[in-house]
Amino acid sequence: MSTKTKPRITGTRYVLAVQNLEKSVDFYINQMGFRSDWFGEGWHFLSRDKCMIMLGECPDERPAFALNDHAYFAYIEVQNIRDLYAEFSAKSIEILSTLEDKAWGQREFALRTIDGHRIMLGETINS
Repeated sequence: MSTKTKPRITGTRYVLAVQNLEKSVDFYINQMGFRSDWFGEGWHFLSRDKCMIMLGECPDERPAFALNDHAYFAYIEVQNIRDLYAEFSAKSIEILSTLEDKAWGQREFALRTIDGHRIMLGETINS
């Protein structure tokens, strides 16, 4: 008898096009606290805890700033969102919305990266 494992999603990686790879990598490392995992051939992979972002240099493509609301690419679940909000607020990161409790049971805020990509960060509110 064959035992088949049910397919599962085991993680996520975000692939983002950036116009200036060096400038973007500097932002993710020095402003957002990511570490460099690998780079080469126009790519740079970075991670912070369980979040991996793969940056690819595309200097001739339309920047994420031009996508307006379509520039949102991730909702990242975090622990201790108050401290993360304070950490990012103290740096050169554009905060788009203040830390706020939402009706759907999340405490969240939004930010925009140096390239115009938007990220929502949230934490489940304990009842």
